[in-house]
Amino acid sequence: MEGFKAKFRLVTVVVLSIGIALVAIYDLLKPITNGCAMTYMYPTYIPISATEGLSSSKYGLYLYHEGWKQIDFNEHLKQLNGVPVLFIPGNGGSYKQVRSLAAESDRAYQGGPPEPMLYQEASLTLEGVEMDDINVPIFNQYKRRLDWFAVDLEGEHSAMDGQILEEHTEYVVYAIHRILDQYKESRDARVKEGGVESSSLPNSVILVGHSMGGFVARAAVVHPNLRKSAVETILTLSAPHQSPPLALQPSLGHYYEYINQKWRKGYEVQTSRAVPQLSSVIVISISGGGNDYQIRTKLESVDGIVPSTNGFMISSMGVKNVWLSMEHQVILWCNQLVVQVSHTLLSLVDPETGHPISGTRKRLTVFTKMLQSGMPQSLLRQSDRRQQLPHHPLQKERNNPGSEKKDFPACPSKIQWSVEGLERDLYIKTPTVTILAMDGRRRWLDIKELGSNGRTNFVLVTNLLPCYGIRLHLWPEKGTSGSDLPLNKRVVEVTSKIVQIPSGPAPRQIEPGSQTEQPPPSAVFWLDTKDMNGFRFLTISVAPSPTVSGRPPPAASMAVGQFFNPDEGRKEFSPKSLLRSMYSQKDIFIKEDHPIVMDITFSISLGLLPVTVSLVTTGCGIKNSGLPVEEAGDIDNGKLCKLRCFPPVALARDPTSGLHIFPNLYSRTIEVDSSPALWTFQGSEKTNVLLLVDPHCSYKSSVAVSLTSAGRRFMLLYNSQIIGLSFAVVLFALMRQANAWELDLPVPSLLSAVETNLRVPLPFLLLTISPILIALLYSCLNPKSFPRVGSFFVVAMICYLIANGTVIILILTTLILSHAVAGIHVFFKTRWRWRILDTSTSFFSFKVLRVINANPSLATSLLAIALVCFVHPALGLLILVLSHVLCCHHALCSYFTASSKARTEDFYGFGNGGKSSIFKSDKSEEGLSGDENSSNSPDSAKSYGDTQLEIFHHRHGLLILHLLSLLMFLPSLVAWLERLSMGHNFPWFLDSVLCMGVVLHGICDSKPEFNVFFQIPGMRGYEIRQGFVYLVAGYCCYLAGLDLAPYKAFYAMATIGAVSFFFRILERNRRSGEVYYSSRKHSHRH
Repeated sequence: MEGFKAKFRLVTVVVLSIGIALVAIYDLLKPITNGCAMTYMYPTYIPISATEGLSSSKYGLYLYHEGWKQIDFNEHLKQLNGVPVLFIPGNGGSYKQVRSLAAESDRAYQGGPPEPMLYQEASLTLEGVEMDDINVPIFNQYKRRLDWFAVDLEGEHSAMDGQILEEHTEYVVYAIHRILDQYKESRDARVKEGGVESSSLPNSVILVGHSMGGFVARAAVVHPNLRKSAVETILTLSAPHQSPPLALQPSLGHYYEYINQKWRKGYEVQTSRAVPQLSSVIVISISGGGNDYQIRTKLESVDGIVPSTNGFMISSMGVKNVWLSMEHQVILWCNQLVVQVSHTLLSLVDPETGHPISGTRKRLTVFTKMLQSGMPQSLLRQSDRRQQLPHHPLQKERNNPGSEKKDFPACPSKIQWSVEGLERDLYIKTPTVTILAMDGRRRWLDIKELGSNGRTNFVLVTNLLPCYGIRLHLWPEKGTSGSDLPLNKRVVEVTSKIVQIPSGPAPRQIEPGSQTEQPPPSAVFWLDTKDMNGFRFLTISVAPSPTVSGRPPPAASMAVGQFFNPDEGRKEFSPKSLLRSMYSQKDIFIKEDHPIVMDITFSISLGLLPVTVSLVTTGCGIKNSGLPVEEAGDIDNGKLCKLRCFPPVALARDPTSGLHIFPNLYSRTIEVDSSPALWTFQGSEKTNVLLLVDPHCSYKSSVAVSLTSAGRRFMLLYNSQIIGLSFAVVLFALMRQANAWELDLPVPSLLSAVETNLRVPLPFLLLTISPILIALLYSCLNPKSFPRVGSFFVVAMICYLIANGTVIILILTTLILSHAVAGIHVFFKTRWRWRILDTSTSFFSFKVLRVINANPSLATSLLAIALVCFVHPALGLLILVLSHVLCCHHALCSYFTASSKARTEDFYGFGNGGKSSIFKSDKSEEGLSGDENSSNSPDSAKSYGDTQLEIFHHRHGLLILHLLSLLMFLPSLVAWLERLSMGHNFPWFLDSVLCMGVVLHGICDSKPEFNVFFQIPGMRGYEIRQGFVYLVAGYCCYLAGLDLAPYKAFYAMATIGAVSFFFRILERNRRSGEVYYSSRKHSHRH
């Protein structure tokens, strides 16, 4: 590898990789402000006695009790009669993590259901149709409390090893049965003591799983030993359902595929009369959003596993009354989320039976109404007309004056104010209406007049509570009409269409009666053309300000509404403008009287390129503040405008992670937890953001891509892809080495081979474009998952370059260490030659060592395979890597020694005449094994030093490949070491078989002349060589990386090992006949 261009290519790739990694690490280390409140509790954990069984002796089961008083465990268990809920901790988790959920559930049961806020609720939508015929009962007190159980899984790392995951599943099945049996034991104990029991025993357990515990919960449901209908409801928190967070171990990935396939079949109808096995099971997945760096939202989705009729995934940012993104562990104690989940689970209890609701659709409706916001069904569908959901107008057939109106719930009668008792009505003549106080007036807006000139939509943002503070009605006319129905029957109250949004902190009132800053909006109301069709007037009624003796009036109230043209507020950022914003921001000025809704479209998903949006108020219609000149300055545009302009709000909706709301948006980075540019990505990669801004005010806005956030998102989304592509990079380099040997050329170093593959256009395009085209061709067969070609191609190229940079850094590190150790070894050996020789001679005189030294490959293979099959695959791979290290060391020492003697001969003028005999004697003095450090090539013109250097290059390539394989199993090895005290289990058969294939590849292809070589039957002159096998294996690893399944690289390497072993056997059986291993094309160098 010579030349400036070659070095420049390597340096560029390395700098790109290190730069992206450093930027990502910098952003990952930033502190996260999640806004969560802490949950407090008085925990007591009651152990549940174990029955006779293998699983019960290893783990534990506990019942949670909330309270500071000491209790008698046996007496408490006798009174067990609630609804059983089992908590399953995740990777490295503790059973004590149940305390926040259990404590808040106890408080929620005692306090009763929360007061309804009268905002619009989400409705269950199945296949694009809203199900309004399902009524959820509303009651003042919950029927039964929740009995929270938790399994103690010893804090094992189930995300690192598939065998641990399977053992956790088996114990959870046992725990479910033990919980149901405990209820029977408790009832029998009460009856024995004379108690009267009228309620039936529970026959199912609600499962709540965190992280990997969520997947364990699903795995337990399809376990063959689980009782029928023992689990019908599963709630998971930050749980990966699609694949492991980091799919490194083959058995772990295979177990995921096996469980997910059983779930897919469980919802399929096997026969015409049969009911699907899992038809009564629903799964609700709650993700932590963008702040969860451990589990991406795409992995937490249940799409393709659970049908929409039996479950959904929702981000914590879209959960009603929560609206927060949170870290992986915070989701367990974030009080806002814990409280909402507690009330949701309590709402599942049927007030008649005291058990969870049996109907699947009814249970799903409870989860929908309690967790989802009304936003996705009411407001955000307006932002993209191309993807509108079916819309139901407020009145059916409004062309008929007497037609029946759609039933919208009116405000409860217990709220003691009515529109008839309001003061003088106000008639609004401008498209914009502003309310700055609770003045007790009704405002009339003429839809025909104010909604002209394309102003077909009306939006109102407010901080007033629906019904309590504000009411809205649609009127067909303000007078008599030809309809037979009375006027009050033809007026439609649409207050229930007000949707709640999160609001920032309310401004403080310095003193009673003083004016404060505009409070942030907490609700939004939207009417479009279909909603207002057939109506003439819209009225906004505001309640009179409450007066309480001795207390100051409430803080500032606000409501701003506007008829606007949606097309006037649309803005699209092209990929070119987004990329340009990285180094050059362009200010956008928004003048006064602008639309209240700004619809911004980003051509590149904000899940890949988050943007920082800045909004600075430049004016608010106040020409003169009345302040002295020396004090005015920028106060008009600062303090005074804050008194008039409400804080902007951004709403974004992503097809993967759902709703994202950003209140008080003055300067903030907006990102959605999407996963674009992937092979299996579904939906549009564009991100639509709605900005709700005060139409009275003018703004200077700027949008710029956040480089640090983009780097973090890239590494979090595509780390598995980079790992898989790293195997492809090494295999492509080995292909280059094998081709050089077959063409009788010097075997290049691994670094030189990697650099050659980066050359544009031919090697680079051939090795990178081909697998991408194969992936796109495969996606064409499944139109639902066809990725966007541009972003998919660019991201794949960047990941491939980063994989090259990672491999280059690994190569350079091992080269520096190898040369340093070999140089030190040669230096000391030449200084104390005879002493070391005598010591090594006596050391190798032992019989066992003589046998090992005579057959190093056999000894290495037997030891490695034994460890792979009976101990742990990582230990067997470690032996293989150590054998490569020793061989590289010996070859490099021989090369250094030969090079030193050659320089000595040249210095004294001996020439090249005696070079061959000198090197041969040097070889014998080194005491190195001839099998490991010599080549069988008949090329006698080649120097011994060059031969040793080629052997080093070849074994160094195998070292890097198998070192990557060893690193893939390191997490599993760590988990295995932690469990040594609990007993030993044999490795999974799949891991052992694949690692045996890797070991065979390392042993059978330890020499460059052991290349696979055979003729294709029936095609004379066509041969399959080692280089082609490496190319195909590299393509397979490339596709595995694009599929975010790097563990599938083991299938390719194991196949190479099996094929190599097969042809080595044929070669030995036909040693006297045709040679089946490849040698160089020319026996002598010319």
